[in-house]
Amino acid sequence: MTTDSEGLTITKNNILIVDDHPFIIQGYKNAITRYNPNKYEFVISEAKDCKSAYDVITDSETLPFDIAFLDISMPPYEEKGLYSGEDLAKLILDTMPNCKIILLTMFTEFLKIKTIIKNINPHGLVIKNDLTFDELLFAFDKVIKNEQYYSQSVLKMLDSQEDTIEIDLFDKQILFHLSKGTKTKDIPQYIPISLNAIEVRKLNLKILLKVTEGSDIDLVREARNIGLLF
Repeated sequence: MTTDSEGLTITKNNILIVDDHPFIIQGYKNAITRYNPNKYEFVISEAKDCKSAYDVITDSETLPFDIAFLDISMPPYEEKGLYSGEDLAKLILDTMPNCKIILLTMFTEFLKIKTIIKNINPHGLVIKNDLTFDELLFAFDKVIKNEQYYSQSVLKMLDSQEDTIEIDLFDKQILFHLSKGTKTKDIPQYIPISLNAIEVRKLNLKILLKVTEGSDIDLVREARNIGLLF
């Protein structure tokens, strides 16, 4: 905390924004810097993908972030096992456990939303289609006051009673590499399990998603449709 020229207390917050669209980052920055300037000062760091975010988060000179805005879908950093904003959120919470996470996404699949809440339990979860300048300020106000904010589309989905499907990290990585056109026999180069284990997992995924007679493309398509892959 610092004080201004009139002796008023100013609270400094370190903010991280990660999104692969520069104009979206700028929009977030415009909203944040207008939030209660007489009470808060914000130091904002930004990144455009999982790699640049990893570099910022793990930099020894980086001070712990108070709030992190993370787009869920962004270019991965495969070398570190970072495939999405969810993975970045886990990294941040491991290294900066007091950081408040706000996840933003264009995806509206019920399964995906439920999985995010279970795995991350973010302070904020926003469907981008719900987002306006005023709504962003409202969400930020809630989170900075240590309250939880879910946008209206999220709340509506949570009212539903659909069943959920859950997969682990290896299944997620298999689907990711299949979606990139990697042949099954080559996936062990990227995932530390045997080819036989990958074949078994792929078969189980096809059974789970009810595409047992389908191709790898059909598996990937269905995984995308229900929010297991984005």
